[in-house]
Amino acid sequence: MSQAIAVLKNGSVCDGSAAGAVQADVWIKGERILAVLPPGIAPRELQGSADLRDCVAHDCAGRIIAPGFIDVHTHDDAIVLDHPDMLPKLSQGITTVITGNCGISLVPMETGEPPAPLSLLGHKQFRFNSLRTYRDAVDQARPGVNVASLIGHTTLRMLAMPDLDAPASPGQIAAMERMLDDAMADGALGLSSGVFYRQAYAANVEELTALVKVVARHGGLYATHIRDEMKGIIAAIEEAALTARLAGAPLVLSHHKCAGPANWGRTEETLPLIEKLALEQPIGMDVYPYAAGSTVLREDLVDGVIDILITGSGPHPEMIGRHLKDVAALWGVSQVQACKRLQPGGACYFQMRQDDVDRVVCHPLSMIGSDGLPHDQRPHPRLWGAFPRVLDQYWRVKGVLPLEQAVHKMTGMSAARFNLQGRGHLKPGFFADIVVIDPDKVRDRATYAEPVQFSDGIEKVWVNGCLSFNGRQKSVMARAGRFVERNK
Repeated sequence: MSQAIAVLKNGSVCDGSAAGAVQADVWIKGERILAVLPPGIAPRELQGSADLRDCVAHDCAGRIIAPGFIDVHTHDDAIVLDHPDMLPKLSQGITTVITGNCGISLVPMETGEPPAPLSLLGHKQFRFNSLRTYRDAVDQARPGVNVASLIGHTTLRMLAMPDLDAPASPGQIAAMERMLDDAMADGALGLSSGVFYRQAYAANVEELTALVKVVARHGGLYATHIRDEMKGIIAAIEEAALTARLAGAPLVLSHHKCAGPANWGRTEETLPLIEKLALEQPIGMDVYPYAAGSTVLREDLVDGVIDILITGSGPHPEMIGRHLKDVAALWGVSQVQACKRLQPGGACYFQMRQDDVDRVVCHPLSMIGSDGLPHDQRPHPRLWGAFPRVLDQYWRVKGVLPLEQAVHKMTGMSAARFNLQGRGHLKPGFFADIVVIDPDKVRDRATYAEPVQFSDGIEKVWVNGCLSFNGRQKSVMARAGRFVERNK
């Protein structure tokens, strides 16, 4: 049986490589890209064939044709199973998500009630004791996007250690190494850590290095939510770099930022440090294009200066959408006391200054990741808008990021750093993960007040050669995603 043929005609092709856009037609056969050719020229192997006569043509005149975006920083481990249509991601042009970030992964964990911070992933899907069983569940669910996975250091700690407030013992490290080795053999991308969180804060360089050596043996990488993004950020970056260097693995610094008013402007210090370290070892970073972050409610992040927007609260759901200072005034307590009363819950923390965010987004070593929390009752707008926001704000409005570089940060660079074979570029033989964009209309519409909003200008999205999203209808047309292993 012949495979279906489609052609995206007359578009401006940004192929993911950071090369300038060219006018071309993109030909799809089955799940792969057959050819990228000048307009009006058919692939030689199709000329005169019945396949060519039956080809479905999509006129993309005046549009950008780009590789499907790769969201390198997600917490979508469970949502791809809970809500496999993945509309918040497909509607942005995202075709692949990387899960298991910040030390928090669904795998390998079986529990009925996940403790914080694993609870950020929801509460239903902690039922997989191996990456292999999770992979099978993803393929059975057939989500709207492809799924690749890191393994979380905090998850491993919770399985191996009764006391999380101390460094791991040699026996506990050995237990974590065995679990990690199994997951890497099953196709995991590498290890993530979240030493920012209490449950992993006690881990020392020796513990982390031992585990990162496991992923290095398999050709994986180390991604980390560093220990301190505030006053101690320099030491935290150096610790992460040392760990990766000792282990011999590439490093990705998660959602790089300088948080807190006392640290505003310090990207002028951190970015040169990262550049210097990158001369000696492979280093990248991801970033989301917003001045507010989002995580669990933590009283140590309450400084009485920054705005804090409540996105979730178990005991007081009626306070979702309010600012912490207003809740504290209503209750007649301090903001710290109000934060404790609202727990467990989540919040958006307006911790960053926009010029710092802009520097990181535009830096040559940065990739784009949403870091959205899909189980939040009122999510950060990045869940629905991060990728179109980069194109709108940094390419079109501010003009500080050329189109081809913006696309590269969301496609080719990401695929290379995370070792995703056949993704991230528009090349013959690569998987046909493709997004068609209206350059005059693309922008995010999600806001802190109304975070669940479709972006504009994302017209069509293909996943593995299947037309999966129609921007005019705002609908998922098909679910064609699968579990993606790292290139072994």
